[in-house]
Amino acid sequence: MEHVKRYHSASMIVNGKELLIEGPVTGRHLADLRFDEGLKAFRIPEQQHEALIEIADLPEGRIILAREGDLVLGYVTFLHPDPLERWSMAKLPDLLELGAIEISDKVRAGGVAKKLLEVSFADDAMEDYVIITTEYYWHWDLKGTGLDVWQYRKVMEKVMGSVGLTWMATDDPEICSHPANCLMAKIGKRVPAETVVAFDAMRFQNRFLY
Repeated sequence: MEHVKRYHSASMIVNGKELLIEGPVTGRHLADLRFDEGLKAFRIPEQQHEALIEIADLPEGRIILAREGDLVLGYVTFLHPDPLERWSMAKLPDLLELGAIEISDKVRAGGVAKKLLEVSFADDAMEDYVIITTEYYWHWDLKGTGLDVWQYRKVMEKVMGSVGLTWMATDDPEICSHPANCLMAKIGKRVPAETVVAFDAMRFQNRFLY
């Protein structure tokens, strides 16, 4: 499968900062930028910066940025699921996982997450994919936002829903381990039926329990 990436951009002002939302960006472009110290939800900023550069250069990898000048203040990633996760079992070339979305507290609550997704899905090539996101409450910044798990879940559903991702049932043990966890997905308009069947088979691997 050829992974087509078409660059899109938009601008917005949040907390007095003029942000450029752009992508998919290349690893070379990312390497020339600085990473805000507040982007530390997954690993220290320097290590996350390096990880994003690697993802950007993957054939299927997509990184959409929010930046002020050369300072990255937010990002979203899309890539094939981790080989250790159930979502990679069928080895579908047209399945991408929204792996991470992170916004610096300097521009949080300003609609940056929605704008990142809007620019991500502005590329018509996204209609060739099943896009999934696995939401686990232990990844959420409950302390920083002051929200409880259900309030945060509602926010995540609203943000993801803004580009058509919807809740989908699954018997995945990690997702089922807490009622706030969830699988959300969007099936592109040009995704073939055989991919949808394979995706559904991955969602439910213990049908005998139901």
